[in-house]
Amino acid sequence: MTKELLVQLGGPVAAVGLVWLILWSHPAVRLGGLLLAVVGVCLMIPLLLPSSDPVKLAGVGAAALAVAILLAVVFHRWPWAFGLLAIAAAPARIPVTLGDADANLLVPLYAIVASGALKLAYELLCDRVWARELGFLAWPVAAFAGWLAASAVWADSHREAAIDVAFFVVPFALLAVLVSRLPWKRTALSSAYTLLVTLAVAFAGVGIYQWVAREIFWNPKVEVFNAFRTPFRVNSVFWDPSIYGRFLVVAILVSLAVLLLGGARRRALALAIGGAIAVMWIGLLFSFSQSSFAALALGTVLLILLVWRWRALIAISLALAVLVPVVALAPQFDNVRPVVFAGREGGLDSATGGRYGQMKSGVHLARENPVLGVGLGGYLNAYAEQENLQRAPGRLAQHASPVTVAAETGLPGLALFVALAAAGLATSLRAARGSPLSRITALSASAIFAAIMIHSLFYSAFFEDPMMWGALGLAALALGNREVVEEPKRTRERARVERPPPRPVRSGWPLSDPPA
Repeated sequence: MTKELLVQLGGPVAAVGLVWLILWSHPAVRLGGLLLAVVGVCLMIPLLLPSSDPVKLAGVGAAALAVAILLAVVFHRWPWAFGLLAIAAAPARIPVTLGDADANLLVPLYAIVASGALKLAYELLCDRVWARELGFLAWPVAAFAGWLAASAVWADSHREAAIDVAFFVVPFALLAVLVSRLPWKRTALSSAYTLLVTLAVAFAGVGIYQWVAREIFWNPKVEVFNAFRTPFRVNSVFWDPSIYGRFLVVAILVSLAVLLLGGARRRALALAIGGAIAVMWIGLLFSFSQSSFAALALGTVLLILLVWRWRALIAISLALAVLVPVVALAPQFDNVRPVVFAGREGGLDSATGGRYGQMKSGVHLARENPVLGVGLGGYLNAYAEQENLQRAPGRLAQHASPVTVAAETGLPGLALFVALAAAGLATSLRAARGSPLSRITALSASAIFAAIMIHSLFYSAFFEDPMMWGALGLAALALGNREVVEEPKRTRERARVERPPPRPVRSGWPLSDPPA
């Protein structure tokens, strides 16, 4: 059996495993689903292994298994160590060799998820607790992840399909399940927020240094861009400035949720959060990422609408009156203004740096393959074939997740993508009708999810982003642990009518309750 056939077999095996794990509540069935998902990934590994010494690869695998078992023991003793380490590892991409090509992958995060999966297997084997942690999100998550994995069967690019399934779909779907299983603790959630903001401020500081020193780390493409074009873009410790900007946007929106919902009750803490937002915003500015600024603007509007409701219209109108002129004059929109105001030849394709033309090609691919698409990871090769190119240009990227999903997985995949987006926001809003802690957590999850969704409309990388899956798990966690603090209006009115009259008071104390 060839390696390509193993990939085609591993896709549906992993899909069935994810569906069983996410949808079923019986622990034995879920354990079987977890094992199937792991088997599906293992079937794809031979195509991705570099051609090197098998003994060396076996030694690396044994060492990785030992580390995973050790971390699993730690996670079983301190469950929130998993959440904190996952946040710390989310930005860490390591250059690795996959077959005959190089890629930047979230290797530390994969080790953490693998350890969490071992812990989950032990709990399913021993505890015998019937549960379905994702709740309302279980069906859309299982359907979307399962369809993505199953599309490896008809994918033209087996290597790209194997990468997507083995390094994004399966581990990140597991990440959502593992986050939703974490215990509900205020101190742990506060620690997670503190860690997120600390990392974001540190990354912003690095980005500010890069802009001042005119120095870029480890991405020659950004160096070439800065050498021939302005403004000078920074990427901090990330490979791409837009991914750097996305991380800062997530941290800023979560901080705004904490401030707007009164999570920082002490003045000193509120000032500290405000200062952190200012530093992160400056770091975001120097990324000059249009998609990140769009995600921040729309995410902020969403938060304000959810918190202030109708009163938000005044604030939003005032903000637009200030921001629209600033955005219109910002240097990162230099190529957009001539299209809007002068009608320069080239239109939207020139204004969007070629993205509009690429999206048109993606829509054409989706129309040509409406039922199944071209298969997971097959967009670039299909684009090259459609444009009569020997191979896809090196600068080509999938710049709109809905278009990419439709082209690679057909209209069923696009429908599941939309259903997942709607379910994620709906779950966050349902969880927001609860205690102050569940409200802050749920609206933070909705802000993260909405920001990544908006960002992915311009930059893609929707299901490839672990923060999106983590936000889904966080929303499910908040929904499962919400404590409704407000009774229905009719119940309050009835209680007001039936409440007995106050007892007589003498010298400021009820007669039956003398002071101690």
